[in-house]
Amino acid sequence: MRKIKVGLIQQSNTADIRVNLMNLAKSIEACAAHGAQLIVLQELHNSLYFCQTENTHLFDLAEPIPGPSTGFYSELAAANKVVLVASLFEKRAPGLYHNTAVVFDRDGSIAGKYRKMHIPDDPAYFTPGDIGFEPIQTSLGKLGVLVCWDQWYPEAARLMALKGAELLIYPTAIGWESSDTDDEKARQLNAWIISQRAHAVANGLPVISVNRVGHESDPSGQTNGIQFWGNSFVAGPQGEFLAQAGNDHPENIVVEIDMERSENVRRWWPFLRDRRIDEYDGLTKRFLD
Repeated sequence: MRKIKVGLIQQSNTADIRVNLMNLAKSIEACAAHGAQLIVLQELHNSLYFCQTENTHLFDLAEPIPGPSTGFYSELAAANKVVLVASLFEKRAPGLYHNTAVVFDRDGSIAGKYRKMHIPDDPAYFTPGDIGFEPIQTSLGKLGVLVCWDQWYPEAARLMALKGAELLIYPTAIGWESSDTDDEKARQLNAWIISQRAHAVANGLPVISVNRVGHESDPSGQTNGIQFWGNSFVAGPQGEFLAQAGNDHPENIVVEIDMERSENVRRWWPFLRDRRIDEYDGLTKRFLD
């Protein structure tokens, strides 16, 4: 039976990037010490979530790939012999930036990267990705790595699954605005969880979603900032929870995933077999009118 142990690092960040990096390094080492073979970090984990406001000076946070951060995480992956999913602000060229996930194999090599395809109405820091929905081959298997806003789109998960992804992975940064009512907060959180569990069910694949946690103020003062809701989780191929973090504190989780279970689930529920691919042309249109 093929099983892997996965580490999720749900972190609360500070304005000091060096402190954030050292905290991540300690957490990666701790997860590896508990047997994690694959470790997933949250979205844009090096810094505070700078997308709350638009400030051209914040482009200075971006780095080339490869660059200083890929060197740092490459060394951590190799030292701990883990496959590591990181999330970086990529400087591709002057004036051209991406929200990019980078996957490191156990020897520290870069196995591949994914540029976030769906860009929400954040300030205009990111160019939409242009390398498609391509799973990344690693020593542990094929990883379908997507990023945050991608998690609301079933098309992205499906394309990863159709190309042979064995896991769906979402580094994330999502939370509440303080003016939201408690009922609205509950609706948002539940929708976020339900949508990703649905990707697991529809594709017969485990889903790993890692969110940041804690309050980060709005530098502009226009809002009361974001309360990142944590709740990082792993769901199995029937949408069942395998592990879930809390919503108010940093947390490392190591959980075992049975990689052979997807085969059984897809035999019981052959959704891929029963797709009417001859009738789906309309899905490539913005709207059918």
